[in-house]
Amino acid sequence: MKDAIRDKVAVVGVGCSAFGERWDASPEDLIVEAAYEAYADAGIDDQQRVLEAVFCGAVYPSRGTAEVAESLKLFGRPVSLVQNYCATGTDAFRYGVLSIAAGLYDTVLVVGFDKPKDRGVSGPSVNLTGVRGLPATPAAWFSLCAARYFETYGASREDLARIAVKNHHNGTLAPKSMLKREITVEDALGARMIAWPFGLYDCAAQSDGAAAAILTRREGARSFRPDPVLVKAVSIALAPNPQGDPDFDFLSWKPTVYAARDAYAQAGITDPRSQIHLAQLHDCFTLTEMLSYEDLGFCDRGTAKEHVAAGTFALEGALPVNTDGGLKTFGHPTGATGVRMIYENTLQLQGRAGPRQVPNAGLALSHNLGGAPQTCGIAILGRE
Repeated sequence: MKDAIRDKVAVVGVGCSAFGERWDASPEDLIVEAAYEAYADAGIDDQQRVLEAVFCGAVYPSRGTAEVAESLKLFGRPVSLVQNYCATGTDAFRYGVLSIAAGLYDTVLVVGFDKPKDRGVSGPSVNLTGVRGLPATPAAWFSLCAARYFETYGASREDLARIAVKNHHNGTLAPKSMLKREITVEDALGARMIAWPFGLYDCAAQSDGAAAAILTRREGARSFRPDPVLVKAVSIALAPNPQGDPDFDFLSWKPTVYAARDAYAQAGITDPRSQIHLAQLHDCFTLTEMLSYEDLGFCDRGTAKEHVAAGTFALEGALPVNTDGGLKTFGHPTGATGVRMIYENTLQLQGRAGPRQVPNAGLALSHNLGGAPQTCGIAILGRE
């Protein structure tokens, strides 16, 4: 029953707040920005009547589900909170999809949000207390994987820098992104070092933000808008903590491999390199994006650097990745990121992405890797 949910659920509205250091806004403000844009996108003017349930994802909520229910005045119905590391937004989306596919509801709202800038700390780094008994930040931990990848496959800091340059360029074309600044390979290589081989431009920033999606049954989708996007697959997979896994080789993320296997089976994908037209990948660090190319089957093991140099994953390339600039230019308000990727892929599939539009996009993937990393969420959307 791997295809049990395929094409049963449609995305009929999406919204996204501006991402950034939103000192001027509360979490409730960001939720309203995203949700009301989604309402307008779906042509909903009576959300109290239409929306039967709400699934929200947040890693740092101040008041749990109350932030969503009170800001949107969505009382008298279930409002559920999902937390699953950096895959939180994708997992909230998954619960919304499953609830409709199971016949529980006709139409639901999914909201991902977080406002880590109000916490007075740098974000997820406080959750990582050590690597195999030694103190480490996320940058230090992921940098160990970069060093091993470099040694094994001959990649270099220049290859990572090209990924940063690509994502910064794409981010200048996305109205809701935080960083709108073109950079060069030289800029990336000359930036201050964070944890070798990662310089400043290899690392995603923290930001505040929210994103929303309205889901409904396929049969009723065209009553909202004429170009609904169908959910082909959504998967969450867990793997052993790599910091204690004796089989971890520092060259691949097991959660991505597991989640991709499941999502491809759901969607009927046998050749992701040719069947998927664009993807939003979890570029918390440039190395994470590079490994994910290979883990997702977009290229063979050890060949990512050649594809990066050839422009395969650039906006005009054969398989554009992070068309809106990714975490690198949006930052990473953890609960919002997965839903923000759904927002971008929906716009792309409907031909509404403006100057960053991928021509004739028919199938789009989003990917979140989180925790040690131990978990991965993947969603695949397609045109009706």
